[in-house]
Amino acid sequence: MLFPNMMKGLLTIFVVGILAGPVSVKAQSVADVVTNAFFNGIIDQSDPSCAGRSFYTRSAFLEATNSYPQFGTVDNIRQEVAAFFAHVTHETGHFCYIEEIAGPTYPNSQYCDPSYTQYPCNPDKSYYGRGPLQLSWNYNYGPAGQNIGFDGLNSPETVANDPVISFKAALWFWVNNVLPVLSQGFGATIRAINSIECNGGNTAAVQSRVGYYTDYCNQLGVDPGPNLSC
Repeated sequence: MLFPNMMKGLLTIFVVGILAGPVSVKAQSVADVVTNAFFNGIIDQSDPSCAGRSFYTRSAFLEATNSYPQFGTVDNIRQEVAAFFAHVTHETGHFCYIEEIAGPTYPNSQYCDPSYTQYPCNPDKSYYGRGPLQLSWNYNYGPAGQNIGFDGLNSPETVANDPVISFKAALWFWVNNVLPVLSQGFGATIRAINSIECNGGNTAAVQSRVGYYTDYCNQLGVDPGPNLSC
């Protein structure tokens, strides 16, 4: 038998519960998902002689994410982390390479598009791939530098010299070019990063990216979702 005061207390709890809705579970942060074990599991697969092993660090990545709070705010943070690091792994060879392998041998005009007059190329500089997502072209270095706070057109090498800026450059590209299509599936992110690989352009590269993505999804305990290829 319930006494009047007990009934009143139970009713209050019930009403408050209805008003408050279901109890929320604390959302995971990027740092919760990108653990030391996860990050080191990638970089440890590169050769000990790789320059990137002493350049790319989890702490530099996490510091860079502070400037891009959009990263890791989608409905499934683990899926986004898996996608981001799948592309990073492919682009850098498990964090081995800081710069595009053949980049320094190219003429400075290789990655200069003069039609982007708002981002004029410095004839003494080259805009080949650098950093976790191998930022390329004057039309990326220019606005990335403006957003991050370095001279991307006159000092593009900064992306290869400062690990925090290097990750910031990758995150700048991600939130502006990849994040908007993330909901369409991993295949759309491949197209956003390197569209020439799609539609048979480089099947091996696409399969490499998809392989890393599904592997990281498995590690993080998340379904990779549909539309994996492009």
